[in-house]
Amino acid sequence: MASLHMSLSSLSGPTFRPTRKLIIQCSADRQALFNRIAPVYDNLNDLLSLGQHRIWKRMAVSWSGAKEGDNVLDVCCGSGDLTFLFSERVGPRGKAVGFDFSKEQLLIASTRQKLRSNTCYKNIKWMEGNACDLPFPDSSFDAVTIGYGLRNVVDRHKAMAEICRVLKPGSTVSVLDFNKSINPLSTTIQEMMIDNIVVPVASGYGLEDEYKYLKSSIKDFLTGNELEKLALEVGFSTAKHFEIGFGFMGNLVAIR
Repeated sequence: MASLHMSLSSLSGPTFRPTRKLIIQCSADRQALFNRIAPVYDNLNDLLSLGQHRIWKRMAVSWSGAKEGDNVLDVCCGSGDLTFLFSERVGPRGKAVGFDFSKEQLLIASTRQKLRSNTCYKNIKWMEGNACDLPFPDSSFDAVTIGYGLRNVVDRHKAMAEICRVLKPGSTVSVLDFNKSINPLSTTIQEMMIDNIVVPVASGYGLEDEYKYLKSSIKDFLTGNELEKLALEVGFSTAKHFEIGFGFMGNLVAIR
């Protein structure tokens, strides 16, 4: 079973050999937040979305276009949901990297991997690092996902540019996150749900303050049109944003 990889030198094979030194420049407070919520992150996702997040994540991986034998990257992988789905798609002949800045999330992902017997899960490597400075050569991956992560990076433009750089020409990134709607009614409903459902439920786990950030992070995020524009600015040839989950979630699909 593949183990948790915390250093760049531990990734073997030419595909994953770093070409430059990794410099961590992520937001320390956001990193600490995700380390704190790691132990209950999966349970809260199931509870707060009534299990729907699993459907959205399968959609995101499907939109990535990953296929048997591909090399794939899941940026901001958290506890590994998208990475595991990626692994199933690419199979034992493929390779999947789960990449995140939270050591605690990666430890949980690695533990989950060890509890799974499917042969394909042996193709996963976990790696700690900064999404704004990916330690991979140009054109390394056949597909990339980033689930609920772009909203939280320090420099979204740099992160998307890095994803574009490490993707092979013609390959796809699939970006799943909360949808910042331009419809005032949708925005109001979304904020009411966060205030009256998400935060109270999180408070039951002792994480009220940690989940209060969610509403402000969505306000500071990009609309679907702005995400499409960002993707084109950093070098993607096409970009399309889809509203899913009754418009509360969104998925950007961009092709290099």
